[in-house]
Amino acid sequence: MDLQKIKTLIEFVGRSHISELVVSQDGTTVRISNGISRQATATEDLTVARQQPARSPVVKDAVAGEGDKGGLMVVAPVFGLLHRSPSPGAPPFVKVGDVVEAGQSLCIIEAMKVFNTVSAHKTGPILRILADDGQEVDAGQPLMEIG
Repeated sequence: MDLQKIKTLIEFVGRSHISELVVSQDGTTVRISNGISRQATATEDLTVARQQPARSPVVKDAVAGEGDKGGLMVVAPVFGLLHRSPSPGAPPFVKVGDVVEAGQSLCIIEAMKVFNTVSAHKTGPILRILADDGQEVDAGQPLMEIG
């Protein structure tokens, strides 16, 4: 599936009143969710799926339970390689003590050459960072705790 077709599907979902579209073609599956018609829960898709070359979001809401410090845990939505910065040599998206806004990018998980941006699910300070840059993470693995 080429990038132009994916962009067209993203625009279609954005203009329509459907909450989710799943398209499979030639072994590639793309899920596009706009989240307008339902309340988000810990495992629902919240943003739109896109493919490289642009490091575009492909995320699920990555909320787990309460963390050790009383905040909410952000977990990996997919298996892959964790990148704490937007590009090699750039400063990390966040560090412990930073106050993040809901929807702000926290890290990127690279899975099969697709870059998945993990975003904050609430506003608050970063209490802990539990995974290192370049580390392989499993789906559901705690990455950060937001207070």
